[in-house]
Amino acid sequence: MDVIRLIASSLSGYFLGSANTSLIVGKIYGTDVRKHGSGNAGMTNTLRILGKLPALLVVLGDVLKGILACYLGAMIAGYPGMLLGGFFAVIGHNWPAYFRFKGGKGALTSITVIFYIDWKIGLIVTSVFLAVFALSRYVSLGSIAGALALTISAVVMRISGSGNGLMFVIFSILISALVILRHKENIKRLLSGTEAKLGMSSDRKGD
Repeated sequence: MDVIRLIASSLSGYFLGSANTSLIVGKIYGTDVRKHGSGNAGMTNTLRILGKLPALLVVLGDVLKGILACYLGAMIAGYPGMLLGGFFAVIGHNWPAYFRFKGGKGALTSITVIFYIDWKIGLIVTSVFLAVFALSRYVSLGSIAGALALTISAVVMRISGSGNGLMFVIFSILISALVILRHKENIKRLLSGTEAKLGMSSDRKGD
């Protein structure tokens, strides 16, 4: 595979991912969501701070950039390019070049990328997230559980012969690690009992 094409796939994914939708929407509404609530530049904090419509715009933006990153990556360098485009879209979301490298946690962009590459695993991850969130009301805990489900399902399906190849397993492990790493402060608050559930006051810390 042409190294230049792989680099181009990675860069296109990164710069697409760097278009952090919550920060763009926040600018439209005259608010930097990183300065309020949990300080996270993501959909959940946008919902707490700005409400439902801005949060919906963030969802649409994060989904769109994940799809575009994978699509362009595949167009440039095939399957490896699709994986790199998706992975670097998450990197860009978390550390955006356009916003001083302070972004979100990448959960929504990650699940979009997973769905684009393998919808069956995407359904597994989403189901785990929804089940954990429904029981706990913690978005962060649902995201962490979903990340773990991604790696486990990728490995199990690889071993059973019904899943993607080793390249996808490595990709899944890296995506899972990114999501969990970005939630390290949430993990501390979950353990101390200070994490905010969805619907709590925006002055408490949460996802």
